[in-house]
Amino acid sequence: MTDSPTVDLVTLGQRLRHQRKAKGMTLEQLSEAVGRAPSQLSLIENGKREPKLSVLQAIAGALGVPLQDLLRPEAPSRRAGLEIDLAHFQQSPAYGNLGLPVVKGGRRLPADALEALVGLHRELNRRLTEQSATPEVARRANAQLRVDMRERDNYFPEIEEAAARVLRSVRHTTGPLSQRGILDIAAQLGFSLHYVNDLPGSTRSVTDLAGRKIYLPQVASGKGHDPRAVVLQTLGHFVLGHPEPAGYGDFLRQRVEANYFAAALLMPENFAVEFLREAKADRALAIDDFRDAFGVSYETAAHRFTNLATHHFGIPVHFTRVHESGIVYKAYENDGVRFPADVTGAIEGQPICRKWASRTIFQADDPYSSFYQFTDTSAGTYWCTVHIESTRSGEFSVTVGTPYEHARWFRGGDTSRRTVSRCPDPACCRRPPAALVDRWAGHAWPSARVHSHLLAALPPGTFPGVDEQDVYEFLDRRA
Repeated sequence: MTDSPTVDLVTLGQRLRHQRKAKGMTLEQLSEAVGRAPSQLSLIENGKREPKLSVLQAIAGALGVPLQDLLRPEAPSRRAGLEIDLAHFQQSPAYGNLGLPVVKGGRRLPADALEALVGLHRELNRRLTEQSATPEVARRANAQLRVDMRERDNYFPEIEEAAARVLRSVRHTTGPLSQRGILDIAAQLGFSLHYVNDLPGSTRSVTDLAGRKIYLPQVASGKGHDPRAVVLQTLGHFVLGHPEPAGYGDFLRQRVEANYFAAALLMPENFAVEFLREAKADRALAIDDFRDAFGVSYETAAHRFTNLATHHFGIPVHFTRVHESGIVYKAYENDGVRFPADVTGAIEGQPICRKWASRTIFQADDPYSSFYQFTDTSAGTYWCTVHIESTRSGEFSVTVGTPYEHARWFRGGDTSRRTVSRCPDPACCRRPPAALVDRWAGHAWPSARVHSHLLAALPPGTFPGVDEQDVYEFLDRRA
């Protein structure tokens, strides 16, 4: 109604129908009493027309009930409540997108069928709500995944063994995995690789399960992805027996496992451990050397080091990937370092202390050379080695750190560079110096850059962020 915009039209219609039937009146009799066509009253009862207040007053008078009885928000009966719920569910965009017919909830619909339909709609709505959840779901899932990784020191023996079996199947016996070895692995698993120039923009690869074909971009994406790793990550999903992810947490876990599998092939455990053992004996552990020995990216080498360092050498570690703005994009620790975190326990998206090596490297005279630093924190003193990687999204620092007593095993463990971090004390680096406050407080009005992804729902679908129509049209072209 124009005078009562908060009235639910479906509930209003149900209450009107209930009162009319309680008086034993037909639509025709009510229409004669109020001077309105039966078809108009039928639309009001079905919640499809908003009545004017004058019409509603006439209806209430004809039925002999107060107007407020028609406007009450609760359903007149349990059956009517179920019919209202069914109507609301079927009016939702989510149901409309399914292309299914609308079921009328009138008296011809059996009570048990009505109960079943409403129950199914409630479950569908619950699942869609979970899939279209806020970023809080991702933060909580990521925080739980990091806890699981910490409990096992980021070492997955079952994935190491799966990778070793694959390497044995192609008779790989020494050193880094070559491109020829990758092709052999794909063939051994029954897949062929096809490099194309029209891969959907939301994907890094697309697999035709029926044709056992893996489609990959003809050129590197420019986002820092090793093309070999993309192939091996894709194959990892099948080697590890991943089903379609049941939720966002499952999606994240599968991605971590596939990435681990790819790294375990590019840097096989037995060769990698032997390389690190010799370097540790010389007190010359270095992520740079580890990277160069296996021909991978610095970040891949840093990740792989966290897989092996604690399990094989008893060295606790932490890892971060931090944007030049100071925001944490990735982080892992089993050495007790205290990352900034929100109330959900999530680290990603938090600003890291300006005194940490992940930030100070950006102010170094030569940030692209080897960079080492000790940092005194409230949790103890940590040594870090940091490297900067440039991407289309800006520069990122990739850091591997360890407690003070383990620095002696690393090249650069004798550095004299040292800082003191008192975070989370705001006086450490989050509160501006008093001189700046005195000069600019009340004289500055910054316009904040709001990242829309912080407010948006997570991408829906089995594989979040992937445009299924683009994928299916791509496969149809290639079929």
